[in-house]
Amino acid sequence: MNLAYIPSPSTGVIDLGPIPLRGYAFCIIIGVFVAVWFGNKRWIARGGTAGTVADIAVWAVPFGLVGGRLYHVITDYQLYFSDGENWVDAFKIWQGGLGIWGAIALGAVGAWIGCRRRGIPLPAWADALAPGIALAQACGRWGNWFNQELYGKATDVPWALKISEGPNRVAGTYHPTFLYESLWCVGVALLVIWADRRFKLGHGRAFALYVAAYCAGRAWIEYMRVDEAHHILGLRLNVWTAIIVFALAVTYIVVSAKLRPGREEVVEPKAAGEPEAKDEAKDEAADEAEAPEASADADADADAPKADGTAETAKG
Repeated sequence: MNLAYIPSPSTGVIDLGPIPLRGYAFCIIIGVFVAVWFGNKRWIARGGTAGTVADIAVWAVPFGLVGGRLYHVITDYQLYFSDGENWVDAFKIWQGGLGIWGAIALGAVGAWIGCRRRGIPLPAWADALAPGIALAQACGRWGNWFNQELYGKATDVPWALKISEGPNRVAGTYHPTFLYESLWCVGVALLVIWADRRFKLGHGRAFALYVAAYCAGRAWIEYMRVDEAHHILGLRLNVWTAIIVFALAVTYIVVSAKLRPGREEVVEPKAAGEPEAKDEAKDEAADEAEAPEASADADADADAPKADGTAETAKG
């Protein structure tokens, strides 16, 4: 008998009158707010303006949610389109099922659109958001705890997760892979923050470091999971995805560091132009103040010949 374990909630839904508050959705929403809040602080520190991160997130978040759901449905299509399954469940995002790979990929498309509209380089924006995204994932993983899903192999360690009997699950104690990944994501955020300060990462390298570090953890955490998944050469599909994406992220860091070393001096042209606009306003005010003096001098110069002419006439 396991005397110490992490209990699972008896339900993933809290009814606030007629409004059901689902734990999974609540964790996702908290994660989005954390990412935008922290990303905004980092963006301002890099020379951007307040509110820009939120404006672009309006594009990135919906795209990311759609991308995450699409990846999950495509890679686990048997859960929705097999005999006896209801394909309508593919739209029930609150029941769980968001693939981070699809969320980041399509979310980047939405962010690119938002950045284009604001005239901002996407890599700089992604660098500012990188730690916040990792923290958002750390929050979002607790949604799996509410749904009692995506746990690991059976274990009797003191921090084991107790799972109750339910659809597609057997009661017992298992490795809390949701907790492992949540803690790993917090570590990734701290790593990116430290490396960014230490090495002045720019041109998308902070974001690439986040991707590489996350993939390194996701590979071994994914290997522990026991939920149904497609396998290729004996490894789960997401393990292969983590390995490939890790290699691409590291390659980008190396190549980018050689081609575009250092960090962007200007991340938001509008913010960089504000001091210049203020200086121009000051110059215009100074010109207006000097204008009456210049006019008075001009009038004096204009009267000078007349005075000389009068004097000459008097002499004549």
